[in-house]
Amino acid sequence: MADNMPTLRKDLSAVARKARLTSAVNDVDSIIAQLLEARESIAAERDPHAASLILTKLQNPIKEGFETVNNDLKAVSRTQKEFGKALDRSFPVTPLPTEYDVIQKHLALINRAIAMHLLREGHFGVSRVFMDEARDMASMAANVAVDTKYNEYDDGDDGDDGDDGEEDDEKDEDEDGREDTAMATGGGPLSGSYEAANFTQVESRNLQDKFQRLYSILQEIKTHNLGPAIEWSRANSDALEERGSNLEFELCKLQFIWLAKSQSHDLSPDDSEDDDEMERATGGGGGGGSGSGRFGAAGLGGIGMSEAFGYARDNFDRFRERHLAEIERLAAALVFASNIRASPYATVFETATAFEDLAAAFTREFCSLLGLSAESPLYVAATAGTIALPRLIKFIGATRSKRTEWTSANEMAFETPLPASMTYHSIFVCPVSKEQTTRENPPMRLPCGHVLANDSLRNLAKGSKFKCPYCPAEGQIRDAQQIYF
Repeated sequence: MADNMPTLRKDLSAVARKARLTSAVNDVDSIIAQLLEARESIAAERDPHAASLILTKLQNPIKEGFETVNNDLKAVSRTQKEFGKALDRSFPVTPLPTEYDVIQKHLALINRAIAMHLLREGHFGVSRVFMDEARDMASMAANVAVDTKYNEYDDGDDGDDGDDGEEDDEKDEDEDGREDTAMATGGGPLSGSYEAANFTQVESRNLQDKFQRLYSILQEIKTHNLGPAIEWSRANSDALEERGSNLEFELCKLQFIWLAKSQSHDLSPDDSEDDDEMERATGGGGGGGSGSGRFGAAGLGGIGMSEAFGYARDNFDRFRERHLAEIERLAAALVFASNIRASPYATVFETATAFEDLAAAFTREFCSLLGLSAESPLYVAATAGTIALPRLIKFIGATRSKRTEWTSANEMAFETPLPASMTYHSIFVCPVSKEQTTRENPPMRLPCGHVLANDSLRNLAKGSKFKCPYCPAEGQIRDAQQIYF
């Protein structure tokens, strides 16, 4: 397939060059202009016979015009068909193995993954309709299953015994109760997986509200307004602290830097407009601004410095224990405010990609507090499957040619090279206990950079302090951060 890509690029360039509707549009405009001119001529003539004469003269030009438009469209269609044939030649259709349909047994989980993906992508309306229809289909399937089971039981009943009739009523009530529960939860009465995998209406509405909040905050970050993000991080500071997250400090740090850069000397006209926009957005320093983030010729401005100092006094004290070194670095950088670009602290105030990086970090932390991964599992699974599919098809073809079968249905029969971003289950063995880490005993990164299992760290600690077994560094348990391989 890779050998055909240069040819496909050439064919695609031909499509972009030839398959244009410009000629057809121009010809249609010409026909419309002729019709308008004829209408005006008819309206201007007082002789009633003049209209038929004008229309008679118009027949041939209009007919020729339509033929020209059809020829233009045929040329476009011909070019598109040729490219379609080139695609078919380069990527021939290969039938996929269908002996074992894994998806069919986990339809509810697939529906949940699709709904979650739609929510993550911000398609809230589509997600809501999809979840409603998925619940309706699950309820219909549950009703059919219940009716089938009831009919089977009813056919086996001769109706002679009164006690059996009472027993039938009790069973009917039980079935109805289970059915009502299934419909309320969006699941089927015969399978607990439906109840666990399908969204309830309350759950879907709750998730939609949360992701709408996420997208609203991300939109503000894109406009360099950090106020809503800082407000959210403070409201969830305890949960972020438990995760060892630095999100709140990073937000406040960037807010401080952006305020310090809000005014600069020797501004160009574009810079002045950016700073006016920033001043309106900050509202006196409460939120971030919107601007280019460029320094003036002389460095940081006086008004911005004043706002930055005030913001630092009000907000940095709470981060003093964990981030004192960075706070000191920020303070030292302000000493060189008049010539920050030539100072050792120029990189501290560089914000070229700061907001994009912080938006990605905010998304990760937001999803983690919801118990979700930062990336859509459906997207990751589809991407990994696309990477593995060519090898899988080749492997199945080879096994069939040798009249052998792949009997392992729940795991791959060979290693698939995936990118590092899709490697989630690396094994870490604690160098102290020589035991493999688990979810209950995760790997912990010490401030000095060494990694131990959490249980080993607790055993080494004396109270809340510990000494690294590999270097003289000392620290406190709260400074150790859980890491994810």
